[in-house]
Amino acid sequence: MKFLAITLIVHRPDPITGVQKPTHDRFREVLDNALLAEELGFDGFGVGERHERPFISSSPPVVLSHVAALTKRIRLFTAVTTLSLLDPVRAYEDYATLDHLSDGRLDLIIGKGNGAAQRDLFDVTPEDQWDRNAESYEVFRKIWRQDKVTAETRFRPELKDAEVWPRPYQQPIRVWHGSATSKESVDLAARYGDPLFSANVTNPIEPYAELIRYYRERWEHYGHDPADIAVGAGTAGLYAARTSQEALAAYRPVFEGNLAFQKSLGLEPVFPTLEDFVERSSALIGSPQQIIDKVHRYHERFGHTVLHLHADASGLGDTQHRDSLERFQSEVAPVLRREIPDPPFAWGPVLATPEAEAKPASEPASAPASTSVPADR
Repeated sequence: MKFLAITLIVHRPDPITGVQKPTHDRFREVLDNALLAEELGFDGFGVGERHERPFISSSPPVVLSHVAALTKRIRLFTAVTTLSLLDPVRAYEDYATLDHLSDGRLDLIIGKGNGAAQRDLFDVTPEDQWDRNAESYEVFRKIWRQDKVTAETRFRPELKDAEVWPRPYQQPIRVWHGSATSKESVDLAARYGDPLFSANVTNPIEPYAELIRYYRERWEHYGHDPADIAVGAGTAGLYAARTSQEALAAYRPVFEGNLAFQKSLGLEPVFPTLEDFVERSSALIGSPQQIIDKVHRYHERFGHTVLHLHADASGLGDTQHRDSLERFQSEVAPVLRREIPDPPFAWGPVLATPEAEAKPASEPASAPASTSVPADR
């Protein structure tokens, strides 16, 4: 099993102290957490993309480029790249450049994104966001594989023998599809034989397990080998302590602060108590053995081989945060690495020849957005 540390670069008051760091300090914290993730042996570091409050993660290529300059080994992830909002040509240019600068350490997780404010900012409607996501991905995918691209498009000017530079380092880059609530993204991933990354944060396990089951079904429908499936999954929180009692005591102020924040926004909590949160959410809060057991329970439903954890302290003290990550890496990760397999592909740069990346016969030459299944919201 592989482990990522990710941040959405949430920028709001600390859930316990109520103090909000200056923007500059918050970005510095992200860089420090990336260095810590590499130091502790995480396999990847991810940066989200949001274009609305309370996030300042509007430019993941810039943040990840700085992370690439500071690190040597760790793979770099987007979590997620909101292709429904972006011009795929411009997105390709940014990420191909970053991929060269990082020596091929980049993986993308794409998705249509969430939030009405960012849809309004980019003039994207709920009715067309899925079609935009599919079209942008299909164009992005072509550019990464072809020296000259011709594509009929609805949401940007058509491309006719277009050349886009720089040409790629990874051939092609690995693209995961972020999945939270809808069959749309799941079907798109299965259609192209791409790995799936389940958000697995907001709700109990059932809706996420159902989408992963559907992904496996559609994967085989499109003629791909089941042995090639790769699934990742998120977690809603982490605090690894010597005992469950210590973990609950340390995390309770964080949970209660987050609960108060949700209520201030008029949101009905999915998990009303810390005990319910620990029991029914994907949060990993407890002793090392409790965390190992819980990951295994989720693995039985998901079959996932990649797990993401929060890179941010999110209300924990700096020492608590580091101690928790160190304990996870020293007492939890080694067991899970032994007992749960890695994804069915090499973790390093994808440097196959273009011929080796020829599309399977079952994959449509050009899969228009209109072929996607109805959204399951």
